[in-house]
Amino acid sequence: MEKLNILWTSDSFDTFKNMISMYTVNSIKNSWWIEINIIIWGASTKLVHEDVKVQKEIQKMIEKGITFEACKACADKFKASDNMKRLGINVKYMGKALTNYIKSEDKFITI
Repeated sequence: MEKLNILWTSDSFDTFKNMISMYTVNSIKNSWWIEINIIIWGASTKLVHEDVKVQKEIQKMIEKGITFEACKACADKFKASDNMKRLGINVKYMGKALTNYIKSEDKFITI
């Protein structure tokens, strides 16, 4: 149980910068978690698509080994799929995957 999945649904830049990014980067740096996966869903999709600062931070996070997935239905709704794929985010239908994450032994939080 060294994997953490984070369901990120908030469109708040401050929440992204001061919680999601700060915590996950420090978690990898300090080996608090072996693997961290962030799931972009709902309003966070629009934030990622429109905010260049968020995009740059996500690229840095990916370089540190943090993985990102995004709900394809949400990404398509905001016309963000291509942009997210260019950032290195795995865009796919997430319903079944999310259910599997919740049912797994891995840790799971929602923000």
